[in-house]
Amino acid sequence: MEVRDLRLGPDDVLRAPTNLLRRAFTLLREDFRSRFQGKMKFYAPGFVRYESSFFDSRPAHFPSISVTGRYCSLNCLHCRGRILETMIPATSPDTLYAICRGIREEGGEGCLISGGCLPDGSVPLNRFVEAIGRIKSELGLAVVVHTGLIGRGDAIKLAEAGVDAALIDVLGSDETIREVYRLNASVEDYETALSNLEQAGLPIVPHVLVGLHYGELRGEARALEIIARHNPRAVVVIALMPIPGTPMEDVEPPPPIDIARVIAAARILMPDTPIALGCARPKGLNRIKTDCLAVSIGVNAVAFPSEEAVNLASRLGYQWSFSHKCCSQIFKDLP
Repeated sequence: MEVRDLRLGPDDVLRAPTNLLRRAFTLLREDFRSRFQGKMKFYAPGFVRYESSFFDSRPAHFPSISVTGRYCSLNCLHCRGRILETMIPATSPDTLYAICRGIREEGGEGCLISGGCLPDGSVPLNRFVEAIGRIKSELGLAVVVHTGLIGRGDAIKLAEAGVDAALIDVLGSDETIREVYRLNASVEDYETALSNLEQAGLPIVPHVLVGLHYGELRGEARALEIIARHNPRAVVVIALMPIPGTPMEDVEPPPPIDIARVIAAARILMPDTPIALGCARPKGLNRIKTDCLAVSIGVNAVAFPSEEAVNLASRLGYQWSFSHKCCSQIFKDLP
């Protein structure tokens, strides 16, 4: 029996009773063994400190950089710019290049270039395009960028600069965009941004943020359906992390089974596309359970995995390895 024989679509998986869901997970795991030869990648870039009995991260290996420093005009309810505080600030092209030169000198492989959003939901990368081109041509680093909503002209410039992958969070609920992002935009605007990136020839690695609407599933299936129409090179599933000091610090995060449902829905909808469990997800026991469910389904990659998840991958007979890079690079790392 194959997964398609269950006749489950993305919405069905998000609502399926536990017995049917477990059956789907088992079939997905067997499909993973067949389709991807059971090869799984674990990632620990320099975004945060990671130390386990299997692998240690190094700060210079694939750090994250903010071109707006700590500034974000949106101040979304779930973040309020706190995530930017964990990034290296580089608010001028010269500073960005100097930081990347340091990464190269310390043996780093690349970086994630991100930042806060402008009022229109875009990350102001256009003034850094020339510096990014120099980083690619002179330093040879891998560069992935978080774009936010992006126009076609800026997408073309990033492609010409040689960006390795464009990352963008895709939302499937207009209500969530308005209430949580506090952005005057629509789901259609996110699909337009995906189209702009795709038509520019950039490898796109969309992100789906599970439970962004106060921990509830709302719009995730629609987001996946939009993503599937635009030839993603990989899909990263992340989840709401209640961050202290934000209006959503006391929100109950999505339970691990809901995150697993979204991973399963992504795999059913895009069976040949690498799926990664990204770095942004709840901590503690929630993370351990989420990681183990993702591994049991047969996700292609996990960022900063719990030791329990790595041990489970071994028990399931997967061929796994670690990397210092960003998990968005899974599409390059697959054999």
